[in-house]
Amino acid sequence: MTVEAHRVFVPRDTTARSMGADDVAAAIVAEAAGRGESVTVVRNGSRGLYWLEPMIEVEAGGARHAYGPVQSADVAALFDAGFLAGGEHGLGLGPTEEIPWLAKQSRLTFARVGITDPLSLDDYRAQGGYQGLARAVDLSRDEIIGIVTESGLRGRGGAAFPTGIKWRTVLNAEGAQKYVTCNADEGDSGTYADRMVMESDPFVLIEGMTIAGLAVGATIGYIYLRAEYPLAIRIMNEAIGIAEAAGLLGENVMGSGRAFHVEVREAAGAYICGEETSMLESLEGKRGVIRYRPPLPAIKGLFGAPTIVNNVITLASVPIILAEGAEYYRDYGTGRSRGTLTVQLAGNVRRGGLVEIGFGRTLRELLEDFGGGTATGRPIRAVQAGGPLGAYIHPSQFDTPLDYEAFDEIGGMIGHGGLVVFDDTVDMGEQARFAMEFCAIESCGKCTPCRIGAVRGVEVIDRILSGDDESGNLLLLRDLCDTMVAGSLCALGGMAPFPVISVLDHFPEDLRAR
Repeated sequence: MTVEAHRVFVPRDTTARSMGADDVAAAIVAEAAGRGESVTVVRNGSRGLYWLEPMIEVEAGGARHAYGPVQSADVAALFDAGFLAGGEHGLGLGPTEEIPWLAKQSRLTFARVGITDPLSLDDYRAQGGYQGLARAVDLSRDEIIGIVTESGLRGRGGAAFPTGIKWRTVLNAEGAQKYVTCNADEGDSGTYADRMVMESDPFVLIEGMTIAGLAVGATIGYIYLRAEYPLAIRIMNEAIGIAEAAGLLGENVMGSGRAFHVEVREAAGAYICGEETSMLESLEGKRGVIRYRPPLPAIKGLFGAPTIVNNVITLASVPIILAEGAEYYRDYGTGRSRGTLTVQLAGNVRRGGLVEIGFGRTLRELLEDFGGGTATGRPIRAVQAGGPLGAYIHPSQFDTPLDYEAFDEIGGMIGHGGLVVFDDTVDMGEQARFAMEFCAIESCGKCTPCRIGAVRGVEVIDRILSGDDESGNLLLLRDLCDTMVAGSLCALGGMAPFPVISVLDHFPEDLRAR
């Protein structure tokens, strides 16, 4: 009689591995062998509870039970406690789906992340994968775009432009060749959602890109993937090969008679290449410098052809929209912000990790209910939302709903969903200086307001902090910020002043002579 092996799940994503997940997996295999236990270790993706990594799970009694954070030295005691049967232990977290931090979320885009083996196509399909593409191959291009438009999906990379409108522009543009490009050059501080998708559920990105290709008549897709993500690069390339072998990519996608191919291209390491036209320049083998607009990439993009440019989370949201319908996705969220938002909690926060919720929850809920306050236990003084170009949000603004329009009203930006938390020891004057210094370093140099303005911004802030004509330089700093916002050719120069302005408005006591 064959004894069925216990299935133990140990994350293989970058964060879990950096915390010792590989050693834990090896220890479980060795301990099981020494005890004569039959165990299969599945290297799944992370559930996103990063303060508990490595968090392992075991199937027992029809549910998965979690333990964490586990180190290799804990493995023997876990076996002693009968963890293979869901036994009690000091590191036990109970049934995974009942962990409050997970139970309070609405996981649509991340529905499979942390559940499946990232490179198992059978796992992906068993959890609803490729249902969206199966529906798309039976629809016309116009029908696919209509569903995406009706869903209310907006770009999750920062600009929040309606995805359906962008796709329809590409569909209607003239061009014998069209492209789908995925901006996976995730460079914003405190963000890791793109990496989690690519390392933990790569097929959802491939499926989303394939649907986009069918929708606009594109036959080639490129993933512009951050070079600092070697594991994501490896997993995405493996997943592409698996999808091709299964007939889900290639010359005859799902027997539809339509072609679509996907290739990974390593990014060049420049923050500016997160800007869509700089990314296209880099994909063409050129220096990452922004392009003048118009024409828009949807009209004249990669190699001069009509091109979709979306980020990872946008494209990864498409399969469930096609599978479940526009109304299903649209019912999450509020106002013009529909569907779900993937929030990444980072910085000085007690419980850092990824949260997926419907738009409309408040920033305070994220920081307190999910984040648990600061890691130091001190009061939160500021939160930077939307990456290094996002404003610093003051505690008086923490009850602002997480939706694009509400954040715009307070001078903030949701962007890619990154939240970086600071306690009351932070020097906001130094944070304002950092924003200008960052822009000066990362500028492509094409336009004067960004190239010169950021350098002058650092100099002006230094004069303020040193007590040199403080009031005059404060006025000059505001004027400089206005010039950069109004005159820069792209968002790097146009938004770098946002953190500075937020410090001037809400933390003026820190922009004073020292």
